[in-house]
Amino acid sequence: MPLRILLFPSLLCFLPFSCTPEEQSSTTTDTAELETYYGTPDAAPADSAQLVMEQIAGPDIVPSPACLAVLPTGEVFVGVDKMGSLGKEPGKGSIVRLVDRDNDGTYETQSEYALVDNPRGLMPVGDKLFVLHTAFGEGEQVAAGMDLVVFEDKDGDGIADGPSRPLITHISSPTPLQDRGTDHATNGIRMGIDGWIYIAVGDFGFHNAEDRSGTKMTMLGGGIVRVRPDGTEMEVYTHGTRNIYDVAIDPFMNVYTRGNTNDGGGWNVRFLHHLQSGEYGYPTLFKHFTEETLPALIDVGGGSGTGSYFMDDDRWPARYNHVPMMADWGRNQLYIHRVEMDGPSFTQRDEEFIELPQITDIDLDGSGRMLLAAWDGAGYRGSPDKGYVVRVVPEGWTYEAFPDLTAASVEDLGELLRAGNSVARFHAQQELLTRPSGEAAAVALRVAREQSATLEARVAGIYTYAQLTCSEGAEELVELSKQDKLREFALRALADRKSCLEAVPLDPFLTAVDDANPRVRAAAITGLGRLGKPEAAETLLTVAVPASAQAPEPGTEGPHATPNSEIVLPHLAVRSLVELEAVDATIGAIRDNPKLALWTLRYLHSPETVDGLIDAYGSIEDAGVKEEILATLGRLYTHEAPYAGDWWWSTRPDTHGPYYKGVNWEFSDKIKDFLTGEARAAGPEKQRFFALLNERNRMEIPELGVVTEEAVAAENTVDLNAISGKKGEVGNASIEDVILAMAETEGNPARGKELFTSQGCIACHAVEKGDAMKGPFMGQIGSIMTRDQITESILKPNASISQGFSSYLIETKDDNAYVGFVTAESADQLTLRDIGGNSTELAKDNITNREELPTSMMPEGLANALSFEELASLVAFLERQK
Repeated sequence: MPLRILLFPSLLCFLPFSCTPEEQSSTTTDTAELETYYGTPDAAPADSAQLVMEQIAGPDIVPSPACLAVLPTGEVFVGVDKMGSLGKEPGKGSIVRLVDRDNDGTYETQSEYALVDNPRGLMPVGDKLFVLHTAFGEGEQVAAGMDLVVFEDKDGDGIADGPSRPLITHISSPTPLQDRGTDHATNGIRMGIDGWIYIAVGDFGFHNAEDRSGTKMTMLGGGIVRVRPDGTEMEVYTHGTRNIYDVAIDPFMNVYTRGNTNDGGGWNVRFLHHLQSGEYGYPTLFKHFTEETLPALIDVGGGSGTGSYFMDDDRWPARYNHVPMMADWGRNQLYIHRVEMDGPSFTQRDEEFIELPQITDIDLDGSGRMLLAAWDGAGYRGSPDKGYVVRVVPEGWTYEAFPDLTAASVEDLGELLRAGNSVARFHAQQELLTRPSGEAAAVALRVAREQSATLEARVAGIYTYAQLTCSEGAEELVELSKQDKLREFALRALADRKSCLEAVPLDPFLTAVDDANPRVRAAAITGLGRLGKPEAAETLLTVAVPASAQAPEPGTEGPHATPNSEIVLPHLAVRSLVELEAVDATIGAIRDNPKLALWTLRYLHSPETVDGLIDAYGSIEDAGVKEEILATLGRLYTHEAPYAGDWWWSTRPDTHGPYYKGVNWEFSDKIKDFLTGEARAAGPEKQRFFALLNERNRMEIPELGVVTEEAVAAENTVDLNAISGKKGEVGNASIEDVILAMAETEGNPARGKELFTSQGCIACHAVEKGDAMKGPFMGQIGSIMTRDQITESILKPNASISQGFSSYLIETKDDNAYVGFVTAESADQLTLRDIGGNSTELAKDNITNREELPTSMMPEGLANALSFEELASLVAFLERQK
């Protein structure tokens, strides 16, 4: 009687579980179990747990492994990518399936599951394998885009039954993908217990991505996009990241990433907690408009974040459990980020965990076996001779067979929702979703209501029930939302799918905006934006903005990598108000809550916004609010130009903001006339205010004036040819002998700093964050390269050219040609710095050819005159740059 179970919840009390209500009050908070789950950084047991690591496949089977994923039963899928991140020739990628049939540690069965180019994300569920990869048209040599697809293997022979079925097409911008390769394109995928596939989008962004329902979407820059497993309901989850490679998702639907550095441009590798609808600011807001963004939990310096995973398995030692694990390709390390609850977000402490050369990905199977992929020096264009996969288990681990889910009863699957590991809970849920919905929903609801079950099991029950019932389950989810412990998760589940909102009431969300638990408040605020009901605006506009939401002083950077939990709720309220397009209500709130109202109006480009702001300016007497209204009008003067996927901002984009390519719109003239009129009326004493407003928002209105002119970097007079012509101990030795000598010679970093200047390195390289950008940034080289790699790059600059270290040939319409490093790039021009240190600014519309050169501009021999001890000192200095 499935409908009776849904419509008459009182009948459930006849089932064998407790119906005793838990404490229900929005004025109390019950987060003890959640806090215990995450613990505190110092609470991790300092036991002597050991790990056992064994290689299970080498380059003969899995060369250049870019990603991997594991079924709960242990079958490993490895994305082989011999094209690499910068290669462009198709036909070099595949998915290899590895099986340890007798579970003795030897994966004796290998098969080529499918052929795909640039596999970047894998997610196996039952007999399906979801794959994110670069797509080429049949017989074409140029990439058409990137697609999220699904393969099936119903006969279980380890080979896909046929061609894949597309779920999302063109989820990467075509021009940069074709010109550069896949290194900043769309990457890892992971499915959460909420049933969404989360997609890590690099800062290529995408244009006209299309899901199975025909929905099209464009995104300038990077972030997280999610979609249902059937390829429908595609939507943006967060925005404003640089080049994230993967996502980690915990049992409570917290999403984490570890990104990549922008080569000295101020955005280093950072660990992020992603809150739905959040804006993280890259590249236009994170420096000078930080009051509008959510900050990172930490900036860790240089490196290259790759695969990620949230460990939730009670068979692993406690010190390694309940933590996000983040791979860093550049640092050859798998990191643990210990998170601790902080209001609606977290703080963290990171620590090294497992060292592996150029680690790319991580996953866990249903028996607790961890699998890691190592790129192992395969290079930016891949290699058939490098790369491997290892298995890692705790010492004393024993194999536990994972049950056959297809043969399990609904009751058995419900029991697995209570398992002590997320792998079992997730895959049991996915099987439950295939069973008769009434029976499966009753079992899921039972787990959700079971007070003796763990919180992670109850949350799994909530999300399973929500997926099985859609809008029909709203009544029961509302009941669950009355419990302190469950309110956050029930509210999130209620508003999770816009296709299931028909029966979702507004009142629980309105009430929860004032809940004692900040995590509940965050869920309610985000949910109100998703429900799409304009009457929610009045409640959202009561959210307070903290004093820390301050714009940085002119010429300075804001705190874009310092946790600030108090900014979260107003940030989410602004995002929801924008989603509701609540112009009238927000204009009306300028008097009562001007900070939140004017923050919101920055993003609402409409005639009603402009007229409302001008009217409010005339009726408000508070001088500070009047200045904020003028600042808001200045922000509205332009908006971001439409994006067609035909360009990319490179590894060193213009970070001034507020838009990357601002263009005027129909009310720009009205804003200009009003601002210039107010500037004239205000007189000389307000000249600096209007000039700063003009400069900050890049309005380029002459009547408002300017404050400063950016200083041009001084030309360099270092004679590199003279330096490279000298011979000494290094120049008379083989590179092999030099590298051996470096291993035995410690070097003096202080002397190395002096040599960095005298040997001409300073001509092309900066090491301090505040220095003018020249060529490749050396301020993080120690976190990207090993000692041997730094030595080799000095002696043989062409041996391996890393991202951000490439030189370019630029040809222009007036038949001039320039060679150099791109040190800055905006929508309209780029700055090129040559080997002599001379900078040239070139208008983009004058460029006819832009070609990345395969060789370095750095001449060989710059270290030839040095002794071994001097070179060791230079290397030691560079090693410390992290």
